[in-house]
Amino acid sequence: MSMYLKNKDGSTELLYLGFNQDHGCFACGMDNGFRIYNCEPFKETFRRAMKGGIGIVEMLFRCNLLALVGGGRNPKFPPNIVKIWDDHQNRAIGELMFRSEVKAVKLRRDRVVVVLLHKIYVYRFSDLKLLDQISTLKNPKGLIALCPDASNVVLACPGVTKGNVRVELYDMRKSSIIPAHESELSQIALNLDGTRLATASDKGTLIRVFDTHTGDILKELRRGMDRAVIHCVTFNKTSDFLACSSDKGTVHIFALGDKTAQASQGLLPQSSSAADAAQQQQQQGNAAEGGEDGAAATNNKSNFAFVRRLLPGIPKYVESEWSFAQVRGLESTTICAFGQDPRTLIVVSADGSYLLSSFAEPGECERVSYARFIRSAEEEEADDMGFQRQPDAAAPGADTPGAAPAAPADGTDPSAAAPPAPPTGADVGGGEAAPAGN
Repeated sequence: MSMYLKNKDGSTELLYLGFNQDHGCFACGMDNGFRIYNCEPFKETFRRAMKGGIGIVEMLFRCNLLALVGGGRNPKFPPNIVKIWDDHQNRAIGELMFRSEVKAVKLRRDRVVVVLLHKIYVYRFSDLKLLDQISTLKNPKGLIALCPDASNVVLACPGVTKGNVRVELYDMRKSSIIPAHESELSQIALNLDGTRLATASDKGTLIRVFDTHTGDILKELRRGMDRAVIHCVTFNKTSDFLACSSDKGTVHIFALGDKTAQASQGLLPQSSSAADAAQQQQQQGNAAEGGEDGAAATNNKSNFAFVRRLLPGIPKYVESEWSFAQVRGLESTTICAFGQDPRTLIVVSADGSYLLSSFAEPGECERVSYARFIRSAEEEEADDMGFQRQPDAAAPGADTPGAAPAAPADGTDPSAAAPPAPPTGADVGGGEAAPAGN
């Protein structure tokens, strides 16, 4: 997601915030380059100064390759070009050019996915050969979800009809449409292995969880009764918890149920996972295995839920599952991810703040640590005296993001330069450039 920050004190403008695939670190696109931060323990691991703004910084785990798109008042690159950036070489080693603005980019070790307003393009990472193109409904937010698991190539994106999600199971050569909501989509997310899909609409009241193989709904979770803008939806590593953040200043944490989590982890037969999850939803309690610590967590339910089964005309929301834990008092646009410990949540905000909270107990989360990564101009100057800034022409530090380089590809300019030799430790080979579709 992208977000803008305007400060009266003239501090650096934040253009983009995004976690990497395993949520171990996050990247910031700035009006003068980009920065990488480690999540636990929180620290700045690298910054690259540039003469121009970076509107999208998509990391590939922790390797030296990133996807960059220009942004801000003075963009470093045109907003219709994706640069595959090798930070060991401090230069772009591949390029994808389009006729319209790039809304989002997602990476995995074998794929590059680029989102435009009405189209999504899927490329092979090793040579940037175009593999697929998908038409979507108007997608100004750049909604896209890409499973990072090496054993599953799963992609989810808006369909061509309002409220529908298209799911591509590339390994199975299967494409399906899930009618997730009646109104426009606000957020979509896949779990780590691509077996679960979470969706939210522009109403912002409900989060729905689906089985990506069958399309069956497994959970319906209620954030609240009032409309809200959902900024982020995310699963934990074992898919037994889900969190969402909104413009209401609260992050809600839900338990997904032990059967749902077990099916996601392959502990139940795939054919029976949906039925088991539906059966469990009808049972009282809806207990979830609370991660590795083994403690149970239960979503809140109305005491009048049973009345709807007895009396017609009772609103459906009385049966809704509500969050069992919350992070409150957030004053800015936020994205979130689950931490290394089973019951911790990381919240990163557009105001330049980092918050680590614990939800070991139901209710309001305990705040474990807090830090600021965007400071005033005076604070930045003092900070630079103790941190070695990497200028535009310097070599990167050891903590920068290693997978394979990509060969250049250009949708309109066939004279793109030949790719450099792969860096040491690359796990994907190079190849011939292929023209990118527009």
